[in-house]
Amino acid sequence: MIPLSVLDLSPIVAGSDASQAFRNTLALARHVEALGYSRFWLAEHHNMPGIASAATSVVIGHVAGGTSRIRVGAGGIMLPNHAPLVIAEQFGTLAALHPGRIDLGLGRAPGTDQRTMRALRRDYHSADTFPQDVQELLGYFRAATPDQAIRAVPGAGLDVPVWLLGSSTFSAQLAAQLGLPFAFASHFAPDQLLPALELYRSLFQPSEYLDRPYAMAGIGVVAADSDAEARRFFTSLLQQFVALQRGRPLMLQPPVDDMSELWTPQEQFSVEYTLRLALVGGPATVKAGLERFIAQTQVDEVIVTANIYDQAARLRSYEILADVGGLVGAASNR
Repeated sequence: MIPLSVLDLSPIVAGSDASQAFRNTLALARHVEALGYSRFWLAEHHNMPGIASAATSVVIGHVAGGTSRIRVGAGGIMLPNHAPLVIAEQFGTLAALHPGRIDLGLGRAPGTDQRTMRALRRDYHSADTFPQDVQELLGYFRAATPDQAIRAVPGAGLDVPVWLLGSSTFSAQLAAQLGLPFAFASHFAPDQLLPALELYRSLFQPSEYLDRPYAMAGIGVVAADSDAEARRFFTSLLQQFVALQRGRPLMLQPPVDDMSELWTPQEQFSVEYTLRLALVGGPATVKAGLERFIAQTQVDEVIVTANIYDQAARLRSYEILADVGGLVGAASNR
């Protein structure tokens, strides 16, 4: 099997708060580190009642400080929301504190709605300069020259691997052009997964960062001891996506036995279509689905997200996945 990693949104569950979400996130990071997962990434979202990781670099520092081996990073930082120099300084600081363990994934979406974009002081057209901003950021991580007028301190000369993230073919082409690793957000935008991977691989140019393409893809996984139990846990995520489609995001809701009263037929079709790659079931179901996904995509790594209301069930889901995915730490941690 290939490496498995984790994308966590620090979910705030109904009846709880951000403080508990951060405690849960750190507990999960320690758990998956022991199980043998490769990375633990957090994502930048704003004005989302159910997501606590808005100040992404701060949460990364919290997780990296509470773990010892697993790579910790952003999946991702929405670069058009920020000045490249500020991100270079933030991640240079993280890399100085936690050498060899920090990743920086970059996206060009706002990670929020248009009104919140304005509150972030983001220009609606700022995504247009994303390729230039990425190259500016990469420059800050190179060793500074004596006559360099602006440098990232810390940041210059530090080892901060930069990934490009995408849900379309745009970032796939840019990652190929720059010779960077690429991660596709197929956990919520599966439509262009295969075309994006094909473009990335066919257009890839070797660089100082990589000599061959390296692709990762995201999937949602809700694993439990039975298919029925997993399907019930999955209803929390279904409710969250219904709320997003209605423009009224919520905290992560408890699972329910029946979704029929909570969505319209049109919403059901749309949400199930969006989440159609999710692996939901007991160990045998999840193992078969994971093997099928890897065979179809030929990715080098899979990154998994699991928005499950109950923390114990969330930890168990990652245990099951580690076991069926053949991670080296799984057997010793049972």
